[in-house]
Amino acid sequence: MTYTTPTTPLPAEDSTPSKDRTTDIPAAAAPARRPPRPGWLLAIVLTGQLMAVLDVLIVNVAAPTMRADLHASGGGLQLVIAGYTIAYAVLLITGARLGALLGHRRMFLSGLVGFTAASLACGLATGTGQLIAFRFIQGAASAMMLPQVLTLIQRTYTGSSRARALGAYSAVLASGAAAGLVVGGVLVEADLMGTGWRPVFLVNVPIGLVLLVLGPRLMGSAEQSSGPATGLRGGLDLPGLLLLASAVLLFTVPMVLGQERDWPLWGWVMLGLSAVLTALFAVYETRLARRGGRPLISPRVVRAPGMAVAVIRIVLAMAANGGFLFATTLHMQGGLGYSAMRAGLTFVPCAVAFGVLGLNWQRLPVRRQPAVVPAGFALAAVSFLGIGLGLRNGGDGGPWLYVALAGVGAGLSLAYGPVLTRTLATVRQQDAADASGVLVTAAQLGLLSGVAVFGTVFLNAAEGGAPGARASADALWVTCVALAAAAACGTLLSLVRRLRHLR
Repeated sequence: MTYTTPTTPLPAEDSTPSKDRTTDIPAAAAPARRPPRPGWLLAIVLTGQLMAVLDVLIVNVAAPTMRADLHASGGGLQLVIAGYTIAYAVLLITGARLGALLGHRRMFLSGLVGFTAASLACGLATGTGQLIAFRFIQGAASAMMLPQVLTLIQRTYTGSSRARALGAYSAVLASGAAAGLVVGGVLVEADLMGTGWRPVFLVNVPIGLVLLVLGPRLMGSAEQSSGPATGLRGGLDLPGLLLLASAVLLFTVPMVLGQERDWPLWGWVMLGLSAVLTALFAVYETRLARRGGRPLISPRVVRAPGMAVAVIRIVLAMAANGGFLFATTLHMQGGLGYSAMRAGLTFVPCAVAFGVLGLNWQRLPVRRQPAVVPAGFALAAVSFLGIGLGLRNGGDGGPWLYVALAGVGAGLSLAYGPVLTRTLATVRQQDAADASGVLVTAAQLGLLSGVAVFGTVFLNAAEGGAPGARASADALWVTCVALAAAAACGTLLSLVRRLRHLR
């Protein structure tokens, strides 16, 4: 497998000699650096990625058992589920920049320590307040860990090996949501030794400990960072951090809690303020870059070829993914009366298809690859309609349901994976951390938006119909039509972009 050890020089602003830098230490005294073992590095970072992604949805399946055991209120349960996502989304960009400042390997392992410890604390929590606090910590640790994954892949692999590694990353990121429903359903249904919901958190502990033993030995130590001379104050762009974190927080909270609270006025006010702060953040970062400062997100990354279109595509694909899983799970458990385990296992074809296509789309002839993204969105649109029609009469859809579920997984994989790979290929290596933070944040906000928007469509349609499985099925049909329309927008966007290139 072809790989490369990072050798890109530090940015110009980091090149000033300093007595605090290792460059001033005599060669004989410098610590020996170990190159990473690429296969092991990929396995370690993707396993950490999978654990963190699973925890976004795995708790949803355990929510009823958790509520009964902890006597949690509705609002408390919402914060248990949403606290992780809020902290994760708000701190993702910060985690990416800290990786650039302090070292990506170091930040990945530090985040893994925090995530593993918080998972143990969640599994041992005795009250709702404790669980909420530990979930926020767990989300913050994920935000420190996950942005490093893409950057480590970019700096370790090159050529076709990088494409395969990014395909594996894409498969883990998006199929992990479906896998979370499967794993959560199995663990809750098993009720291991009467522990109920606790294994959905405790399962992370032994996996995390194994990764922490292997990581320092197999991930190498030859990594770049801005070093202690730059310092957090000089390199973190605190005003930009405050603006961006506030904008993401104001967007995330109503997206997560708005539906449950019937979209109150404060939610719309927060969304409006989020848009204002996002604009202020863009203006501030541009001016800071012109003055020769170090913005939180380099304008070079935002202006990179295809970056804006890539963000839109990623948001569309992940919104469709999140909204589909949310609405279909509600229908299966609420309308069809499936157990948590049966509902989770139903999504196996979707997760498998996403993973297989994510790993193999690059095997297509190069001349065919530009058509992959629009074809993926189109396949997803047709599959959404197929699922809606198959379940519309209140039945279980028969074997064709699984074919359509595989179509959704395959379509969204083709719509997402190539976009990620090609976009990162256009970004300079020293901008890898910023690009990783932007794209991972886009994917996360897409998932949140999908659950909020398509969840609202489903719940409003279900409330307007007659009670029972038929009303739920009709609501799912309406939601699937909306999902198909969103996927069709992705197809049109891709086709318009191709036509412009042909001109």
